[in-house]
Amino acid sequence: MVVQALINRGIAPLRPSDTVEHALGMLMEYRVRHLPTVTLAGELVGLVSEEQLLDAEESGTTVGSLLQQVPVHAKPDLHVFEATRTIVEHGLTVLPVATENMSYLGVVKRHDIFDLFARMLSTQESGAILALEVDPADYSLSRLVYSIEQSDVKILSIASETPETEGKVRVTLKLNVNDTSRVRHVLEHEGYQIVAAFSEYDDDEDLKMRVQEFMRYLEV
Repeated sequence: MVVQALINRGIAPLRPSDTVEHALGMLMEYRVRHLPTVTLAGELVGLVSEEQLLDAEESGTTVGSLLQQVPVHAKPDLHVFEATRTIVEHGLTVLPVATENMSYLGVVKRHDIFDLFARMLSTQESGAILALEVDPADYSLSRLVYSIEQSDVKILSIASETPETEGKVRVTLKLNVNDTSRVRHVLEHEGYQIVAAFSEYDDDEDLKMRVQEFMRYLEV
């Protein structure tokens, strides 16, 4: 999927002549921390943050005077994975979308793009979640899928995180079953280290404990 499919045109952009006071009011209205700045001719000329506005010396300062460089933006044919990387890298709540000649088209909201990923990862589907680790040299997606499906279990979604330097590949699986005992046994026999397992059958206290342990593991 490309950015074009997620463009939100319901958020009005700022104008270079708008004051800091007006811009802060717009941020509150749309519940975001960034807004694009667009000329009357429709050219994207900036992306203003809440921090910039709060740091302005006077509330009557114009937004245009705060613009310093070509704004961070995405082209409409950019893949959502690349757009997500830009959003995370710059800590954005909205990502402006513009054509090659900087003609403004709208924004992609951080909330909407992560909602998309939630659907792609089948978070709304019933089933258990497994988190596991494996050495990079031993990681094979086809082998992992085969091992799981040999247990009569289907994978609803899969996400992997490759270490930047040394370390193991982390893989998170959403399965179509709640009882993972059989598939865990198979994976451990194949050399995978199961680091967390979550099921809809877990009671609240057990689930809370498992989540806390997994979060501590991720922080290591």
